[in-house]
Amino acid sequence: MKLENVDKLGTYEIIEERDAGDLNSKGMLLRHKKSGARIFLLSNDDDNKVFYIAFRTPPVDNTGLTHILEHSVLCGSKRYPVKDPFVELAKGSLNTFLNAMTYPDKTVYPVASCNDKDFDNLMRVYLDAVFYPAIYNEEKIFRQEGWHYELEDTEDEIRINGVVYNEMKGVFSSPDSALDREVFNTLFPDTAYGFESGGDPRYIPELTGESFLNFHKTLYHPSNSYIYLYGDMDMAEKLELIDREYLSDFDEASIDSALKLQKPFDKPIRVTRKYGITNEESEENAAYLSYNCVIDTCLQRELYVAFQIIENALLEAPGAVLKQALLDEGIGSDIQSVYENGILQPYFSIIAKNADQKDADRFIRVIRETLEKTVREGIDKKALLASINAFEFQYREADFGSYPKGLMYGLNALDSWLYDETDPYMHILQNDTFAYMRKMADTRYFEELVEKYLLNNPHSSVVILEPEKGLTAKNDEILRKKLLDYKASLSKEELERMAEDTKALRKYQEEEDTEEAMRSLPLLEISDIRKEARPFSYEEGEVNGIRLLTHRIFTNGIGYLTLCFSIDDLNDADIKYVAMLKNVLGMVSTENYSYNQLFNEINENSGGIRPGISTYYSAKDTGSFSTRFEFSAKVFSDRLDFAFKMIKEILTTSKLSDEKRLKEIVGILRSRLEEQLLSGGHQTAALRASSHISRSSKLADMLSGIEFFRYVERLDTDFEAEKEDLIAGMKRSMNAIFRKEKLFVDYIESEPEKSGLKALTEEFAGCLFDAPYEKGGLTLPTEKLTEAYRTASKVQYVAAAGNFIKAGLHYTGALRVLKVILGYNYLWNNVRVKGGAYGCMSSFSRTGNAFFTSYRDPNLRRTLEVYRNAPDYLRSFDPDDRDMTKYIIGAISGLDLPLSSFAEGQRAMSIYLSEDSLEFIQKERDQVLQCGVEDIRRLADHVEAVIAENNICVVGGETQIDSEKALFDRVENLYTD
Repeated sequence: MKLENVDKLGTYEIIEERDAGDLNSKGMLLRHKKSGARIFLLSNDDDNKVFYIAFRTPPVDNTGLTHILEHSVLCGSKRYPVKDPFVELAKGSLNTFLNAMTYPDKTVYPVASCNDKDFDNLMRVYLDAVFYPAIYNEEKIFRQEGWHYELEDTEDEIRINGVVYNEMKGVFSSPDSALDREVFNTLFPDTAYGFESGGDPRYIPELTGESFLNFHKTLYHPSNSYIYLYGDMDMAEKLELIDREYLSDFDEASIDSALKLQKPFDKPIRVTRKYGITNEESEENAAYLSYNCVIDTCLQRELYVAFQIIENALLEAPGAVLKQALLDEGIGSDIQSVYENGILQPYFSIIAKNADQKDADRFIRVIRETLEKTVREGIDKKALLASINAFEFQYREADFGSYPKGLMYGLNALDSWLYDETDPYMHILQNDTFAYMRKMADTRYFEELVEKYLLNNPHSSVVILEPEKGLTAKNDEILRKKLLDYKASLSKEELERMAEDTKALRKYQEEEDTEEAMRSLPLLEISDIRKEARPFSYEEGEVNGIRLLTHRIFTNGIGYLTLCFSIDDLNDADIKYVAMLKNVLGMVSTENYSYNQLFNEINENSGGIRPGISTYYSAKDTGSFSTRFEFSAKVFSDRLDFAFKMIKEILTTSKLSDEKRLKEIVGILRSRLEEQLLSGGHQTAALRASSHISRSSKLADMLSGIEFFRYVERLDTDFEAEKEDLIAGMKRSMNAIFRKEKLFVDYIESEPEKSGLKALTEEFAGCLFDAPYEKGGLTLPTEKLTEAYRTASKVQYVAAAGNFIKAGLHYTGALRVLKVILGYNYLWNNVRVKGGAYGCMSSFSRTGNAFFTSYRDPNLRRTLEVYRNAPDYLRSFDPDDRDMTKYIIGAISGLDLPLSSFAEGQRAMSIYLSEDSLEFIQKERDQVLQCGVEDIRRLADHVEAVIAENNICVVGGETQIDSEKALFDRVENLYTD
């Protein structure tokens, strides 16, 4: 642990040094003597190093000041005077994480990298950005990132534009987000939590440049900062750098940013609010009902975890007692919950979606009666232990996907450190807390918490969110009239000045940074990059004709099992049943367990068993792919038999004829898909556009996209008429899929040979289906189509897709470099910076499938024009050597992200099933490293081939889509009921 010499740094005071054994780390809490900055170190052997600097930033209004400032400080600084150092880092560093986040009470600027030189570069740029941003010298940053009036010509109508403004229009288009905001408003009317830190689009235009700068001057000071370093590094060296280059410039200041506690209510409150739906959607059973309670403060160590367990046991688990009571009463089709414990005063919400607003009183009554009964009779101990085990397993495994675990520890540390500067450890050292939870499961501890905080708690609210047809269009018209009136109030000179300001902003956005400015940014050399492709390993085996693949990888005592079954010989008409099976298996009762008991049994004894569907693309034939239904299980390595036992139970004894349960699952599934399709609208549109030119994308859309959603809508609307076909189709598909001859087994563990895998596989295979079935084969015909899906959103998600291999072109590793160039240069500048969209991206796969898509985009036709002009941009592409180096490094960064043990094994399995080779992977890497300007220019043909197919899909606002109907072959509502 590299904490040596920290005690010799005279510029820091060591507050506490302690062992953080739960995290295999040594911890140290410090204070910078001159500036008053708080520092927390976690030293260990993890080479994925993490840094962040955070500030406590309670909002003072709804103008989104904290959010706009988060964007703006990353638009140039004193030492790095380029317009967008964030983008330059994204496209030219080996970062494993790079972002900035605005929370309800804090703003965090984190970076991570495995390369020490790169880590120092990232740290320096972020520190310079927060302490010395260019916002004081260039007011156009505020207008670009926040908001501005846009007037191209004095005869035009005035518009409001800005990146954050458009982002939050998208956020507020979601009823789920609108509900979250109303819950905050009702529970915390007198504190910072009563304001929207992200910004309410209605109020963002009230923010002035003066308030914006004053907020930075006041709160972006070391005395209000929280600095975190994690990983394998010389901590004394990093601390000395931070002091020498930044903190020593500041004297300690008295800054009042403390979060105020909301005074508890004398009695609960109840409010009703509206949200918008399209004119064609039904208002019937479309309300949201929410029961919300404040849960003390997050400085209660045990409560912080206890209510996660209560939430899981009462509401999140299938068949959980409170969820089931509400579903049985017919109150909403989906019951969800929120335990928000990342703020000073956590709250707990119980939510019924797709409900009748008239059921609000019954909603409250059922909640209270069910909780009162639960307190009297006790929470099911099995449910408590399953919940405790599930959270403890996640904690010990520490696999957060694309998020470095060091970052997650640091963010969780802020859940106590932000409010008690002496204790960043409270919620990251949790072994003792979990031991306490297990002990308390034998007492009435959890029941008493429910009684105190969910039943006898006057600091609570009920929020009813009712649908209103055309509300979005009505509000748009109100804004339009307001802007027309404002324009009418301006003199000719003022209008001309506004038009000039618009042109000046556009000119600023189009100007290239000077070479001197660009060279101020630190940059790695190609020589800093490993030339060899990441290796992979697996061992092939076989038992009784079944292929086995094992991976000898250190897993800290956990075994990762994946059972794969090919679905390639099914018929197209069967796919909807396969998609339903993915959502039904494990969620219905079996021979020996009710569905609630099944969930608890699995989670008490493992890290979970989950069904899924994956597609593997042939490395030898770009038009060929294989799709498999998979069961993934995480268990401690001595419990592999349990995983096989429970998967066998699910596959061979699931009660697929339970009509009541199936109807519940369909209602929940519809609700979740409605939310996912819009919140991930860029992915929805890209998949749908791709489905018209790609068989594999067509299949993906049938399994989880708009086509599957249409089937779920039909099931939910007319379940009685559809149920027999559904049940018969699922049973028929079970027999066709889960067969010995289709089984492939993958297992990841430190010593897989000791697991008994072969014997367990052989026994399991003997229980699989073997009845005759009708073999078919997926045809998946595609049809080129331009289409749009209307929603009540105020923004668009604009996608275009095509296939360059069909045009006679080939895949090359240079396409990875192209993706960086487009994403952080051409698309970024034209779709985000100038267009005001929150995000934009492209993708080019080995199969030839490619797409462009935008995220929370105020435009539609304009964005499509940007896509169409991309080939011209590439043909005249003329970067210098330094820029090309950046693009190559950015592409390599995507190839070299650290992998967890599970992800490493999964990568090897994917390579095996795709018949890929290290030779091809190395060739692709070589093509990236050797990519030159001419290689990129030649790719203009690839992009042109994709765009020329004119295969587009847009998900967006009904007004915007209806005004561009001529662009589309088909226009319909995303939600048809």
